[in-house]
Amino acid sequence: MAFSIKQLLAICILATLACTGYAIKCYQCESITSPKCGEHFEADARNLVDCSRFAPPSFLQSFYPVRNATGCMKKVIDVPGRPQIVRSCYFGDISHTETGCRADPALPFVKQMSCDVCAKDECNGSSSLAPIAGAILLFFGVARLLA
Repeated sequence: MAFSIKQLLAICILATLACTGYAIKCYQCESITSPKCGEHFEADARNLVDCSRFAPPSFLQSFYPVRNATGCMKKVIDVPGRPQIVRSCYFGDISHTETGCRADPALPFVKQMSCDVCAKDECNGSSSLAPIAGAILLFFGVARLLA
């Protein structure tokens, strides 16, 4: 009986990980309204969003009928005389960013300086080993449970 409970627990853990694996989480903020979002980024859980809850910007919807975010992005834009960093979900092909990184045509006065795209959770913030360490600990916990 104990062996079947261990198997059920392991299956539940793996199912939970599989369900959360499809939704990417990114930081969403702008340096002009949040100084912690600037070049010297300070992670804040309030700025972490589940990208599956957001639709692509309206000007990208004609290019990408798929509504799921494919990554995270960090844009540096120049609002006349004032550089600004924008972190958000990325919609589009990660390997061909020219379309997904386009500037909003409704804002012609904004000049885009750079656009960095990545495909891992929280990758548009500062680098951290906490998610990797958590995954390793979880893996060893499940392995010990099944042993």
